[in-house]
Amino acid sequence: MASIDYYLGTISPYCYLAGLRLERIAARHGAGVTYKPVDLLQLFDRTGGVRPANRHASRMDYRAQELLRWADHLDMPFNLKPAHWPVNMAPSSYAVIAAQQAGGGDLGGLVHGFTRAVWAEQRDISEDGVIRDILAAHGFDAGLADSGLFVGAETYGRNLEQAVEAGAFGAPFYVVRETGQKFWGQDRLDFLDRHLASL
Repeated sequence: MASIDYYLGTISPYCYLAGLRLERIAARHGAGVTYKPVDLLQLFDRTGGVRPANRHASRMDYRAQELLRWADHLDMPFNLKPAHWPVNMAPSSYAVIAAQQAGGGDLGGLVHGFTRAVWAEQRDISEDGVIRDILAAHGFDAGLADSGLFVGAETYGRNLEQAVEAGAFGAPFYVVRETGQKFWGQDRLDFLDRHLASL
């Protein structure tokens, strides 16, 4: 069975646009997924990227057009200028890490729930009440928002180091452990699908 490391950012628009396609692909091929939330801004800093706030206007203009094109293509609701962005990614990331450890719920749905909250629902995913609500909506104990803080912080930092070591430089970023094949972006999921089919 193939194992996929999924490096993600809970405020990433492209992680939102990925939807649940990764989960469907993994299920089709019997692959396992390990969710690895990372601080995207630090990942950009560490790997030669540029934070959105510091990007040239032409890049941001193209990004805006591309996001809207993809949202329309995928038929997904999308707010180009969400009410709460950027926000602190750490609390929601800790919740994902704690939920993955606890098990028992829909982890892919949880990750998508956080990104959807930002880009389609105008919710602030740094707020405790929002985190608890999204945890519960996907079958997890809302108390994980509190109980997973220490382990979450430790794992969150480790995920960043692992992302750099694995060659990740953005999100969504998928790495197939057995082959070392890397796929950057929700628009590369078809290639990931084909790769898994070849194993």
